[in-house]
Amino acid sequence: RDILSEYTVRCKAAANLVFRNMAKILNLQEEHLVNMIGENSITQAIFNYYPQCPRPDHVLGLKAHTDGSIITVNFADAEGLQLQRNGVWYNVPIVPNALIMNVGDIMEILSNGFFKSLVHRVVTNAEKERLSLVLVYTLELETELEPVSDLVDDKRPARYMKIKLHDYMEKYHDTYATGTLAIDGVKI
Repeated sequence: RDILSEYTVRCKAAANLVFRNMAKILNLQEEHLVNMIGENSITQAIFNYYPQCPRPDHVLGLKAHTDGSIITVNFADAEGLQLQRNGVWYNVPIVPNALIMNVGDIMEILSNGFFKSLVHRVVTNAEKERLSLVLVYTLELETELEPVSDLVDDKRPARYMKIKLHDYMEKYHDTYATGTLAIDGVKI
């Protein structure tokens, strides 16, 4: 428990560093996203175990999806994570002791589409088992999601409708079950 607590605190510091740099890229005050997300963010820790699979072409570890989060921090000990770009799947290489950070749907909405939530999946591995620890950072369920007001103007109108996170997460779970993406349902 103590190790997971320490890991979570350190990952939150790394996520805040990413948020500061994202804010700079968006021409916002450096602390804008950190302050907006604040101490009320919710962190979920998910442990995933994928046993070695002699026939990985017949098994899918986790189907294609985006994350319904602000950002997701992933630590894995073996390959299996794949990203989709233009209909092609790419393996994410494992770099020892490195974290993988995925932009989630909430950040896509907050950034008015500047940052995109990544479609990804996990496939099984023929040579070795795979263990991952995923930290999902999200907001209180009653939070109203919409693009940051400083990122919306006449030249760049809002690209996403306003929606409560609770309602968005309902859409997210419904669409995950059907293989579609919730983020597509809130685009204007």
